[in-house]
Amino acid sequence: MITPIKVRDVKDIEQINHIVSRYDFDIWIHGKSGMADAKSILGLFVLKLNEPLTLVIPDDVNYKKLFKELEPFLVIG
Repeated sequence: MITPIKVRDVKDIEQINHIVSRYDFDIWIHGKSGMADAKSILGLFVLKLNEPLTLVIPDDVNYKKLFKELEPFLVIG
């Protein structure tokens, strides 16, 4: 599953990393500048925050709890 997200600053990166680190499936964030394992705080700092970013998770996982926790960062509509 792929969904757009909005990351405004370093605090957002830290919060997203903290949330996704509790899940046992792969979670990636893709941008024009590359892609990063969302569980890697150093990897996330490679991404440019002023470009569109997408959250990528496997299609076969239950994502509802994750999306509830990430709701402040999800771009809806």
